[in-house]
Amino acid sequence: MSAFQAEDTGSKPVGGANEAPGDCLGLRMSCGRRVALIGTRAMLDPTLIIMAAGIGSRYGGLKQVDPVGPHGEIIIDYSVFDALRAGFGKVVFIIRRDIEEVFRDRVGRRIERKADVAYVFQELEALPVGFSVPEGRSKPWGTGHAVLCCRDVVTTPMAVINADDFYGASAFAGLAAHLRQAKDRHGAYDYALVGYVLENTLSEHGHVARGVCEVGPDGLLVDLRERLRIERRPEGIAHTENGTDWMALAADNPVSMNMWGFTLSIFDELAVRFPNFLRKAMAENPMKAEFLLPNIVGEMAREGVARVKVLPTDEHWFGVTYQEDRPRVQAAVRRLIEQGRYPERLWAE
Repeated sequence: MSAFQAEDTGSKPVGGANEAPGDCLGLRMSCGRRVALIGTRAMLDPTLIIMAAGIGSRYGGLKQVDPVGPHGEIIIDYSVFDALRAGFGKVVFIIRRDIEEVFRDRVGRRIERKADVAYVFQELEALPVGFSVPEGRSKPWGTGHAVLCCRDVVTTPMAVINADDFYGASAFAGLAAHLRQAKDRHGAYDYALVGYVLENTLSEHGHVARGVCEVGPDGLLVDLRERLRIERRPEGIAHTENGTDWMALAADNPVSMNMWGFTLSIFDELAVRFPNFLRKAMAENPMKAEFLLPNIVGEMAREGVARVKVLPTDEHWFGVTYQEDRPRVQAAVRRLIEQGRYPERLWAE
């Protein structure tokens, strides 16, 4: 299949299904995707990209489709519900080919009745010309690569979120408001991330990965570093890079939960930076290196090419990082329903 060329599913194709191969600033890639477009929402509404291609190895299954609501709703349902009432007009799911059937049957069909929907495959072989998958590698190339694979199906400013994180209605409302007025200017891109209080984002059942933020007095991101192992310890919250040496983190430190706001310029930046990442990864860590959004955006903020507004929220994150987290998520959803923040049955027939 040619670069960024859609496979025909019987639905209306968009973004080059019958056109010449796409060109990522001269870097031809084979990001296979399959597109289904439903509805006619306004093209100027922001787009919601949901990263649902994760393997979920720590959880032990397809956590993206495990129910947490009283009528079989999953976390994705609540994210889409919050996004639509905040003004988002289209939903793009990034998935793997091997989960396509179950995902579309248990998630996609339901959402397709409410919004424009597109499906994008994140594939290990989707690399620029001149690169190939190292023998033995099975790990995906990371969240930056996942978003780059959406290039042909997104035409408006966008939010990017994880499939298995419950972000809260006010977070979507704040991000939608930013995206409606987002405009690259003054030599810098106009990006945003929703900043959560670290203490409000931890699991009681193991370590978590978070993008630890440094925020300036103007509310703009100064630096962002992905910390892959953060947990509560007897001496307080800390992170480690090697499993032995622990460094303290302030409980109120703002962190990224992979809830991003981007203009379309992000695609060009990812297309340029991905080959640079690959050259380094092939030399240093070909089996495990990942092209991660926190590291990419942090680098852009440090370079001054992006102004990243940190949108603070006091929402309590919850998600199913571990199987033991699920009862807590179910209880939290029930409380929100009892408070009147969500209907008992999320999607009325």
